[in-house]
Amino acid sequence: MHLGVDSFVSAVEDPRTGHVVGPAERMAHLLEEIALADRVGLHSFGIGEHHRAEYYDSAPPVILAAAAARTERIRLGSAVKVLSADDPVRVFQQFATLDLISKGRIDLVVGRGSFTEAFPLFGLDLADYDSLFEEKLDLLLRLRDSVEVTWEGRHRPPLHQQSVYPRPLQDPLPIWVGVGGTPESFARAGLLGLPLMVAIIGGEPRQFAPLIDLYRRAGAHAGHAPERLQVGLHVFGFVADSTQAAADTIFPGWHRMFTAVSRERGFAPPSRAQFDATSGPDGAFFMGDPQTVADKIRRIAAQVGGVDRMSLQMTNPLLAHEDLLRGIELLGTEVAPLVADV
Repeated sequence: MHLGVDSFVSAVEDPRTGHVVGPAERMAHLLEEIALADRVGLHSFGIGEHHRAEYYDSAPPVILAAAAARTERIRLGSAVKVLSADDPVRVFQQFATLDLISKGRIDLVVGRGSFTEAFPLFGLDLADYDSLFEEKLDLLLRLRDSVEVTWEGRHRPPLHQQSVYPRPLQDPLPIWVGVGGTPESFARAGLLGLPLMVAIIGGEPRQFAPLIDLYRRAGAHAGHAPERLQVGLHVFGFVADSTQAAADTIFPGWHRMFTAVSRERGFAPPSRAQFDATSGPDGAFFMGDPQTVADKIRRIAAQVGGVDRMSLQMTNPLLAHEDLLRGIELLGTEVAPLVADV
């Protein structure tokens, strides 16, 4: 199994000093984090996309271009690119260009996102949530598979024998589908023969086993070879020198982050007991010392029938930069070797 890190580039307040890290400083920290992930041998680093005050990741291709120029081996990608709210032609051109800059180290993970701010921001109707993604994914795949495209849809002007450049170094450019919990999304990815990135933000990961099985069965039914049907997991996580230190370091920021989301969505406020349960052996958060995290990765991978890639999302508004650097170092130097044979 390959391990990586995903970041939503959260606005951060240093928990020790109270210093509010400004956007420019936060970007500098982020590039340092990505460079470290490259040096310690992690497989991938992904940048999310949000259009909210608490995140600085509204333009992931710009961040990824800067990261590509500072790294040598690590794969770089989106986590996820909100395809529904963008033009597939521009998305393909941006990520093809990134692939050239990085010398073939780009993964494009597309999805619909967990927030909806992009829809009104770009003049889209939320009622078209499903049809926008389905149609734009169809166009994106055609752009990837052919230089010259003729295409017509409902949400974008048609293309008639239009050539789109540049072409990426990788042929084909890897396009993953990021999914949440709907069976339709899993089945669609399988039928298209696209690798699957499953976002697990709550519950028990083993509950996703039937959906991942559905994905694999749909892919087999469509005639896709098993090796094309890769599965990745995007999970919240953090690694520290001890399990208690990991929990105590992450909880304050987790509480702030999920209190805000719960207030927006009318949920009950989160508690420490809920956090501890979610961080336990069967929960969705992968927290602890290196051995604890590695054991959980191995166990969950077996429960869902195998995993090719796992990315730990470490965004936290109250996480000191040096603690995040230490977490990345431990993930690469101690956890990754323990799960390399999974």
